[in-house]
Amino acid sequence: MVLLTLATGFQLMAQDSTENKPQKPKKDWSKVVMKNRSADHFMFQIGIDNWAGAPDSIRIKGLSRGFNAYFMFDFPFKTDPRFSVGIGAGVSSSNIYFDKYTVDVKSSASTLPFRDVADTNHFKKYKLTTAYLEAPVELRFALKPEDMDRSWKFAIGAKVGTMVNAHTKGKTWQNSSGNTLNAYTLKETSKRFFNSTRLSGTLRAGYGNLSLFGSYSITTLIKEGFGPEIRPYQIGITFSGL
Repeated sequence: MVLLTLATGFQLMAQDSTENKPQKPKKDWSKVVMKNRSADHFMFQIGIDNWAGAPDSIRIKGLSRGFNAYFMFDFPFKTDPRFSVGIGAGVSSSNIYFDKYTVDVKSSASTLPFRDVADTNHFKKYKLTTAYLEAPVELRFALKPEDMDRSWKFAIGAKVGTMVNAHTKGKTWQNSSGNTLNAYTLKETSKRFFNSTRLSGTLRAGYGNLSLFGSYSITTLIKEGFGPEIRPYQIGITFSGL
């Protein structure tokens, strides 16, 4: 009987404690002041580049790299400014380095020639550079939209671009033994084999003005029927602010 009485008393005390405990009000994001809100208007990206779908015979060398720069407009949701849409424009570039390999962009052949030149004269350094004008779109989320410089931020999106340049560049002509024959530079430019339009998916996550990003090309680098179905991708660091 005593135990039953005690149990009943504890239960009543627990219920009373729960009922009297103040409930934390739900934050009304529509009333949050966004004064001097930093919204990643400028984004600069440095990335490591590579190709998905490239044949194993194509020898990509070392850390190929790229650089992107965008100016973005940010449009927060009125009902919940943690969410926003970023729309902008900018430029991107990619440099893919090869190991004793050439890409003959000025060839008159029906497909883009990739040539192994390890057993003959070749350039010590050789790369393919592509550059685009791009328009990125992001759906953004920030945990602290009123203080973006001290907030975790995430974004998913896409970007569409038009190719403005494609060229190869070789430096220092060598023989098959690696001896220098001529210290000169050769640059060849042509967009004939490449898709003029590129569509890529993007992801970004970070804290404050620093984040990691990734992009993957949905469209192929080379036109259909002109070469392998290569899809460039990029992983790197974003510096953003203002």
